[in-house]
Amino acid sequence: MKISKEFKTGLTFIGVIIIFIWGYSFLKGNGIFHNKKFYYVVYDQAVGLAPTSPVFIRGLQVGKVSDVFFHKNMNGSVVVKLNIVNQFPIPNNSVATIINRDLMGAKAIEIILGDSPHRAQPGDTLAGAIDAGLLEGLNRQLTPVMQKAELALNSIDSTMKVLQVSLNHENRENISKSLQSIQFSLRNIKQITATLDTLILSNKSRVSFIIQNIESISANLESNNEQLTAVISNIHTISDTLAQVHIEQTFKKLDYNLELLSEILIKIERGEGSAGLLLSSDSLYDNLSRSTKELELLIRDIRENPSRYLKFSVF
Repeated sequence: MKISKEFKTGLTFIGVIIIFIWGYSFLKGNGIFHNKKFYYVVYDQAVGLAPTSPVFIRGLQVGKVSDVFFHKNMNGSVVVKLNIVNQFPIPNNSVATIINRDLMGAKAIEIILGDSPHRAQPGDTLAGAIDAGLLEGLNRQLTPVMQKAELALNSIDSTMKVLQVSLNHENRENISKSLQSIQFSLRNIKQITATLDTLILSNKSRVSFIIQNIESISANLESNNEQLTAVISNIHTISDTLAQVHIEQTFKKLDYNLELLSEILIKIERGEGSAGLLLSSDSLYDNLSRSTKELELLIRDIRENPSRYLKFSVF
């Protein structure tokens, strides 16, 4: 009998599906060919338990946690479903205790076997407990957290009180006025920006012309760099020369001459000397004025009548 390619393909596809299901179940800790028994345990809290957490009896793993969910009564209790693959008999008064699996804090369940002659049946609910050391560790971890939370709440309360005192009616009005001022300033800035945009657009050609001029000036400066360097060097030389001049002695001589001039002016003001008499004596001024007029009349008469003053004889 010849097997068709379609049959081989279908058989291969079914085999792949079976292997995939088996692998998925194996990764979850549920062997397909194992004789599984499920038990339930109710705890007040899961304390880090999760699906695939191991289940031990006297140190030997006999199964895994299959599921963790809230109790159907919604009273806050947590139900843990145990998948036991070992056929070891479990007394019905056994206790499933949550323990620390390692130093990293991974959780597991250790079934403490009871002494009852009656076995727990699949689907039964076992008594649950949490290891005392685990609870103590949780308390040690939670205590500093609670203290920090309390300090944070106190700080928040103090901050709220300070804010409540600070934000009185007057301060609220000031804050409101400040916000209004900020809004007004922002509106002004927006208007100024719009005005500048309009101004730039309307004077775009002028701005371009100015930029061209600036570029031209920059080009001229670059082309005349050597001449500018020479001018700056000359200015530097002149400044060095001025620095070498005895400016202090020059100013001393100037002060001396000014003092002499001041003394002369004082003497003139007092009427000392000819210049002083001329300025202070009215009679001297009048005599000089009269003499000047008489001299002027004499010169005029000599010019008009020279024969009166000059006599010529002809030989």
